[in-house]
Amino acid sequence: MELGAFGMWVNHRSTPVEDLVASARLAEELGFGTFWCSGSPEPEQLRPVLDATTTVVVAAAMVNMWSSDPADVARQAAALEREHPGRVLIGVGAGHPEGDADYSRPFEHLTGFLDGLDAAAEPLPADRRVLGALRPRTLRLAGERSRGTVPYFTVPAHTRFARERLGQGPIVAPGVSFVLDADPQRARETAREFVHWYLGLANYTGNLKAFGYTDGDFAGRGSDRLVDAVVPHGSAAQVAAGAREHLDAGATHVGLELVGGGGRAAWAALADALGLRVPARGASR
Repeated sequence: MELGAFGMWVNHRSTPVEDLVASARLAEELGFGTFWCSGSPEPEQLRPVLDATTTVVVAAAMVNMWSSDPADVARQAAALEREHPGRVLIGVGAGHPEGDADYSRPFEHLTGFLDGLDAAAEPLPADRRVLGALRPRTLRLAGERSRGTVPYFTVPAHTRFARERLGQGPIVAPGVSFVLDADPQRARETAREFVHWYLGLANYTGNLKAFGYTDGDFAGRGSDRLVDAVVPHGSAAQVAAGAREHLDAGATHVGLELVGGGGRAAWAALADALGLRVPARGASR
């Protein structure tokens, strides 16, 4: 399974199935190696996208360990793998204390969930799963018991940190949101509107504090330096440069999420700036 250097990241919860399928076909056409369905889908919800495409890897970002059953996840993933061999990747995440009613002992629960995937009648192999890991202990778990980590709402410094902790084997594949708008003030404001909701999630803000950000950066709708670091924005060339910062910091792959609209034209412009168009899959492990 090769993820390619770049992927397209689309929220399945807020996107009608027919639009999700159209986005996946566009990702394949433009040369993105992986199509990430975010919003905690169950594996079975990847089926329409897999059925409608032929080469792109389709990934779940992230199965919520609090609300999903590991045996069901493994069974669904196995069925999809039989039909679409080498194209199914399952992310598992720990969720957030603000959104999950019982958030006690999340690391132990995550370990138990992986145990359940291993013990299922049709186990989900470690190389067909990734973890949404941010901090050292969970990163270590991702390296030991999965293909690697898919962090979200992070900065290139975290990507470097994750690579240092994981070594050269496991993947580091951050999900990076971006705004494509040549008007710098409007682009930053669009990014700030997006960032605002995530600043209420302690897992994300706590992680960013380890990289020099403070409560002042999280106040209001976020400081300029935080917004600029977390959400690349501007022209297609500027966004592409922001994505490459993660590759330069040690990422294997960068999943890109369009914020603020732009549709097909925005994705095509970014694909050109990234040097895609012709599918390039050799850049990943």
